[in-house]
Amino acid sequence: MTTSPQEQAPAQPQSGVPGGHPQRWLILGVLCLAVLTVVLDNTVLNVAIPSLTRELGAATSDIQWMINAYSLVQSGLLLTAGSAADRYGRKKMLAAGLALFGVGSLVAGLADSTGQLIAARAGMGVGGALLMTTVLAVAIQIFTPEEQPKAIGIWAAVNSLGFAAGPLLGGFMLNHFWWGAIFLINIPVAVLALIAVLVLVPESKNPQGDRPDLLGAVLSTIGMAALVYAIISGPEHGWRSGRVLLTAGTAVVVLAAFAYWESRIPYPMIDMHFFRNRRFTGAVSGGVLITFGMGGSLFLLTQHMQFVLGYEPLEAGLRTAPLALMIVALNFTGVAAKWAARLGTPLAIGLGMAVMAAGLAAIATMASGGYAGTLLGLVLIGGGAAVASPAMSHAIMSAIPPEKAGVGGGINGTVAEFGTGLGVAVLGALLNSRFAALIPVAATSLPAALAAAGSAEEKAEITDAFSAGLETSLLVGGLAVLLGGLVAGALLRRAERGDSA
Repeated sequence: MTTSPQEQAPAQPQSGVPGGHPQRWLILGVLCLAVLTVVLDNTVLNVAIPSLTRELGAATSDIQWMINAYSLVQSGLLLTAGSAADRYGRKKMLAAGLALFGVGSLVAGLADSTGQLIAARAGMGVGGALLMTTVLAVAIQIFTPEEQPKAIGIWAAVNSLGFAAGPLLGGFMLNHFWWGAIFLINIPVAVLALIAVLVLVPESKNPQGDRPDLLGAVLSTIGMAALVYAIISGPEHGWRSGRVLLTAGTAVVVLAAFAYWESRIPYPMIDMHFFRNRRFTGAVSGGVLITFGMGGSLFLLTQHMQFVLGYEPLEAGLRTAPLALMIVALNFTGVAAKWAARLGTPLAIGLGMAVMAAGLAAIATMASGGYAGTLLGLVLIGGGAAVASPAMSHAIMSAIPPEKAGVGGGINGTVAEFGTGLGVAVLGALLNSRFAALIPVAATSLPAALAAAGSAEEKAEITDAFSAGLETSLLVGGLAVLLGGLVAGALLRRAERGDSA
């Protein structure tokens, strides 16, 4: 079997400055501040849903669109934003992203109708897409190859810190201010980050100046948005409904046209030869499954804590925080990067995802026995993710030429969005299917089933059914993560052997 030129040649150093930029760690702090702004906003919004329902009179469909408008716009634009950053300048796109996110936050905070808030969230999604692609691309440019794993680990830790701190910050803000404050608090942070970007961050872009791939940008935006919408809508409208089938069919056709177009033009937004590189395909496949298992399982676990165990949203956030805090501790101290370097990328990813799978299995089998089993599972998931997730992102970025670092950041973000959305949809569908088969009343959700229950025995049977569905879903998620680790590790190992040969 022959190998492609991408597999035969070892990865080239990607640092834009020999020895690294002299202010690279300070710049990384600025980049992390930008990331933290985006992640905090998304997690805070979930806590504010009851306030929005009460004060704006938002219906369930309005709430869904407040969340989905951002996700659809961001996921649809990630690849296009990364390509634009490579062509026109990553610093320019990062600054534009911060400005758009800040303006969108101002409009959202002052909105007096659900329509205005949904439109503002869509605008924030444009800024979020620019931010999430360029931050990682800039980090790759300013650090030496030896320092990149640690820098990416810190970037991943900040993402986790935002995930853990969002519900806590949201609870505090809503206890002292009105709901609009959760958006207005973004503005001073965005302004501070924007000034720091303009002063500190060096400009970098593709020196070849490829022609813009306008048709590719349109096709990728429509295809990815349609795919994510189909995944989001499946659990609510049914996977066989006309809406979901039409949207999914549109996504398949448009993304196939995108792949065909990209393989035929001399200036593609995404070089289809990337997918012949085992390092790239291994990292992407593992990245989808790691976010599939973790994103979907945490979504279900949060419901279990609130609906079955009776925790308030803030308390549920506190009890899931050990996962994120484990990631933060191991990456900020550099321990995860040292383990990954000692093990090598293939083994680090495979072993990290195996530990995550063990954590999911621990929660599945011990969650009904109290918080101790859940805590053990969260610590294992956090420890595994701290090693595997940054190694996965670094593998994706190192498989792509440095002049395409923005596209690499877009691919990395797309993998995370797609995997998380798919995990929530598929694992949620598994839980609902088993739950509906076991409960003694006709209902489509746990709150509705509990409301329809006529006795304490029926309520106990319903919560037991939900726990059984949770166990099945978490075990499937754990199996997906384990298989992802094996596939990614094997492909990355073969890529390394090809490089050596």
